[in-house]
Amino acid sequence: MITAAIGQPVSRVDGRKKVTGGATYAAEFDVPNVAHGSIVRSTVASGRITVIDSSAAEKAPGVIAVLTYRNAPKLAYAEHHGTTDPAVGERLHVLQDDRVNHQGHPIALVIAETLEQAIHAATLIRATYASEAGAIDIGGVEPVPPTGEASKWETRRGDPEKALTSAEVKVDNSYVIPRENHNPIEMHATIAAWDGDRLTLWDKTQWVDGVADEIAAVFGIPAENIRVASPFVGGAFGSGLRAWSHVTLAALGARVAKRPVKIMLSRREMYYGTGYRPHTVQRVALGASRDGHLAAIVHDAYHETSGYEDYTEALLDATRFLHSCPNVYTRDRLARLNVHTPTWMRAPGEVSGVFALETAMDELGVALKMDPIELRLRNEPEQDEYKNLPFSSRSTKECYRIGAERFGWSQRSSEPRSMRDGGLLVGWGMATATYPMNFAPASAMARLLPDGTAEVAAAASDIGPGTWTSMTQVAADALGLPIDQVKFTLGDTSLPKTPPQGGSMTMASVGSAVQAACRKVREDALARGGANDLAEAMRHIGEPIEVTVDSKPGDASQRFSMHAFGGVFAEVAIDPDLGQTRVRRIVGAYGAGRIINPKTSRSQCIGGMIGGIGMALMEHSVVDPRSGRVTNANFAEYAIPVHADAPAVMDVTFVDEHDPHVNPLGVKGLGEISIVGIAAAISNAVFHATGKRIRELPITPDKLL
Repeated sequence: MITAAIGQPVSRVDGRKKVTGGATYAAEFDVPNVAHGSIVRSTVASGRITVIDSSAAEKAPGVIAVLTYRNAPKLAYAEHHGTTDPAVGERLHVLQDDRVNHQGHPIALVIAETLEQAIHAATLIRATYASEAGAIDIGGVEPVPPTGEASKWETRRGDPEKALTSAEVKVDNSYVIPRENHNPIEMHATIAAWDGDRLTLWDKTQWVDGVADEIAAVFGIPAENIRVASPFVGGAFGSGLRAWSHVTLAALGARVAKRPVKIMLSRREMYYGTGYRPHTVQRVALGASRDGHLAAIVHDAYHETSGYEDYTEALLDATRFLHSCPNVYTRDRLARLNVHTPTWMRAPGEVSGVFALETAMDELGVALKMDPIELRLRNEPEQDEYKNLPFSSRSTKECYRIGAERFGWSQRSSEPRSMRDGGLLVGWGMATATYPMNFAPASAMARLLPDGTAEVAAAASDIGPGTWTSMTQVAADALGLPIDQVKFTLGDTSLPKTPPQGGSMTMASVGSAVQAACRKVREDALARGGANDLAEAMRHIGEPIEVTVDSKPGDASQRFSMHAFGGVFAEVAIDPDLGQTRVRRIVGAYGAGRIINPKTSRSQCIGGMIGGIGMALMEHSVVDPRSGRVTNANFAEYAIPVHADAPAVMDVTFVDEHDPHVNPLGVKGLGEISIVGIAAAISNAVFHATGKRIRELPITPDKLL
């Protein structure tokens, strides 16, 4: 079998389309006779609409229809909890009653001939509310356990309270991460068009099949009647893992207008309509012996969610197995507020929980006067102590070693404020990274043509990691063909079903299905063609051969604990007079199984590093505690890293790791782990530079002065 493509730094096969404008994104599809929709949103966080006057809007130029709860068709809203939806609660029902659940709740939809006419008419709608006292400030409510299986949200092994009390050295602090919003370049958009009882949606999404299933449940029609197309996505970071209310409104508007309707959210609307990383408060207490062995870990956390859905994420999962400790207590709770539901944002839960844990580990190292790497090495587990399972592979020690060597960690002076560059304070920090290997059922189609070329397809998304390219590489290897003779297609519900592109599972899941389908079609062709050469066999057969294969995980997850691991290192330079922090270098070493494409994989890690800089130093959605209004819902005031903020050095290394247990391809995923630990490493570097421990992100100048 030829295996020349996998492992090669292949440039993106879709790159030319993207840089020449040939890639078509959701809002760009040329649908004839399309009308435009503009959503009117509530200006209160809780209450009921007492009056909504749309008369002026209805008379405005170009207006086709104005929908409110008073005249909108009633929708089925059948019970549906997709993989990426909260398991508890009920999604927002739009324009179905007078209830307002959060600031920015959709209260009307204007449909007009042009976008400008729709936006203008929307400003003419007047609403009056009977406001109700709501909870918006996370500090003003009592957190409660999530609904459901208690053992998932509260875990204990050993006697952590007793061990903490009697520990020779201990640290006990709280860590706060404010709300963060996804800010992809492409804003969310949907075009909806009905043809009788069949619906086509051109949508920005990370899961075309998930959108079809949700909208089918909302409208009470078979999912087979809905086609969702999303071939290109201009970044999503988790924001496209659910079918948000604007998708429903586009379909509803198209049904009422009896013509296609396009809705594209503004940047400000993205802060109210597509979820966010929740505001999180975490207490981490560590107890250890004087020689650095952990005796106790207590990790108690809570985060915001809406009043109508229990959004939960893997906030404490890493704490349960990352470091060896006989006595561990974890508890996760929710603060139910009058806000819209949070959602998955790159490495949801893990990145937040690891920030608190790895910052606490750094604090323990300071208390012990022990090097941060040495402290972690002394607490390196032999197995997953939470699940009592062996790791399928774990390269943490090697990641520490390689990362430290490439960073020059041995030159670090341990005392805070001891390293300088002229008038600048210099700090070096590190942290551990981890993310689970996720593998879900997926299907793929492979078709061999008489001319010896191949077509391969799956419904998967490509939100930027290079799925078009990496799947082409996997297919080419399995078929034994050059890359330029393989055409891969994705992003459409008409193709074989796949899981969402989230949780770093796409290559493990869809890649395994693609590999299996291509191997099967090759075997069939050689058998039918009576030849050892594929091209010769296909010429002899003289017609296309096609197979569709389903791939699913076996029982390995019951026998092994399967995760990617990494060690990340950061250097910061801080102006002591201005409190300005610059990240100069980041080095990351990762054990992530087989690397399909080192070029796109490195790109993923660089993106994660930049995201970690934003989390550590900049990102903060400022929510007015009186109204729930996000006061900085724009690029001018919501600070995110730009090119000038990128470190001069972003060094990515992959540890050579062979793991036969995780999936047929031996991959673990890189989209999420690349951001995990970055904020902690930067925070630890800031302490090393200044001697000031900042436990509430982002680390802004005012906190350092």
